[in-house]
Amino acid sequence: METRCDTRNKTTRGIRLIVLLFVACLMGGAWLSNEDIHAETTSANASVTVAEACTMTATVNSAHSATINPGQYLQPIGETVLKVICNDAGGYAIYAVGNANNEYGNNKLLANVGGSLNSTYDIVTGTATSGSTSNWAMKVSAVSGTYAPTIQNSFGSYHDVPTTYTKVAQLNSMTDATTGSSVSTTYAAYVKSDQPAGNYNGKVKYTMVHPTTETPPSPQTCPSNKICYFANGSRVEGTMGQQSITSSDTTATLLASNFSRAGYGFAGWSTTFDYSDDTGFLGPQETITFAARQYTGSNPGLSLYARWIKSAGSLQGWTGCSNLQSGAVTALTDQRDNETYAVAKLADGNCWMIENLRLADKDSNNNDVILSSTNTNNPSLPLTNIYDTSSTSNHLSPTSSIAYAADTAPEGWCNTDSADCDDQSRIRTDNTANRATYTSGQTVSSQNANLYSYGNYYNWYSATAGNGTYSFNTNNNSVGGDLCPTGWRLPKGGDKTRITSNNDNEFWNLIVTGLNGGTLPANYDSSTTPYYNGSTEAGPIDKALRTYPNNFLYSGYITNASLTNRGSYGFYWSSTASYSTYAHSLYFFSTRVGPGTTRSIKYGGSAVRCIAPSS
Repeated sequence: METRCDTRNKTTRGIRLIVLLFVACLMGGAWLSNEDIHAETTSANASVTVAEACTMTATVNSAHSATINPGQYLQPIGETVLKVICNDAGGYAIYAVGNANNEYGNNKLLANVGGSLNSTYDIVTGTATSGSTSNWAMKVSAVSGTYAPTIQNSFGSYHDVPTTYTKVAQLNSMTDATTGSSVSTTYAAYVKSDQPAGNYNGKVKYTMVHPTTETPPSPQTCPSNKICYFANGSRVEGTMGQQSITSSDTTATLLASNFSRAGYGFAGWSTTFDYSDDTGFLGPQETITFAARQYTGSNPGLSLYARWIKSAGSLQGWTGCSNLQSGAVTALTDQRDNETYAVAKLADGNCWMIENLRLADKDSNNNDVILSSTNTNNPSLPLTNIYDTSSTSNHLSPTSSIAYAADTAPEGWCNTDSADCDDQSRIRTDNTANRATYTSGQTVSSQNANLYSYGNYYNWYSATAGNGTYSFNTNNNSVGGDLCPTGWRLPKGGDKTRITSNNDNEFWNLIVTGLNGGTLPANYDSSTTPYYNGSTEAGPIDKALRTYPNNFLYSGYITNASLTNRGSYGFYWSSTASYSTYAHSLYFFSTRVGPGTTRSIKYGGSAVRCIAPSS
């Protein structure tokens, strides 16, 4: 998108002016899911959903390069036309910001005098009119007909290039995805008489967003001795405080996220606000390494930004795993409660939800969430019913031995007499009700303070949607049916020594094959349940589980009505039983990892991740 034309007169004392244009489009394409078209035995229903589709392309109509003689005013210096096609009834907005030398907000023309950069002679932005300093400017105008946008912020005349994302054009309604609208930008410059000869280079970055109530993210400043977590988007719920670090620290374990954003999956933290450095993506509870005093003293702290991925469609019936490259991340929405989850193809070749399941027994309208075909015993079973304390068929007993927490516990568990619970539920009706809140600048000293990413907690009977019962007591057998969306399921676990292949224990396969290069635990013994124990192996694997894009969390667990070890231990259910009282789970902390081989008591509360095998 850059065109240059060298028109310098080498015998004159002139300036070569180059304006580079970069256009970023943040919109997703249309999505059509085969699961949206279905037939029932009693009626024929058809439903097709086409998501909003918006694109923006740039065409350079003239060179962005010119020779300007001393004391001269010149315009236009290049023209770029942005063409937009969008079927969003809410329209779109285009924002612009200076981005010279790939630095957000840098709106100068950087001076290259005598073959090297010299900031003394940089040309600042302005209105490109005569004055005491050299200056340059941009002008925006709509050039299309039917869908011509409105020009914002006085950009109908030559204007300073903005230092933060500034709206330059907006269209409030556009429903035609075939007829586009266009926005034209031209540039001008004035050069005072004593400006030295040389090349002067700048850049303007354009971003389109929709709906128009959203604004682009922008860089934030973090005070020294802190790690700061920024919501990084519009309509983000939840707040987070700051994490303290000292001058002697060289590592830090990041905080799980307390942010949520409707229609977006949370994929972790980014070291850049616009995700421009894809090597800077971090898991929500990843342990990072840095130099001593790197973020202390006179240095700013570390700014981390929530990485949001817009939903690309429905989790139900998704078949896109084979099309993803290893490590690729997308986001999909659970149609039962409209919760969106980031999804990644991990090192084992399978696709996993990389956020903890947040499914509650009521949707936002307080209606029962239906498990649909995920429960093989009753395809239309409401989620509430599997927590019925009057029944002993799905539980060890209807007494306090069933794990649940008091009203002050994190979201996901509550007493039956709580106002925000269904009468016979062991799970909150609103999984955001207990989200942590902080005042501005407050320091977070504990991993336990961040709630939302931990999701809900389920006993094994709940996690298996009532299919896994006390009577299901055959060791290393996996139940069919669980809380996961159609097409997804709980990962399998089991005693590695008693199963036929790596693929039978999917936690094992992810850890041994994907994260440990196929190397068995050092203490592997065919007569015992294998696990990684000791810092030599367990420490690196524990860290790898929490590294992007795996994103496993120290969610802790619930036992005897109390939340335990959140922020230091991770427990995740498998679909595999371990005799009557126990089921297999993933268990990990700093010095030990049980890759789907740990036996956890069935009525304890653990987190859930769902898997969509690639084959």
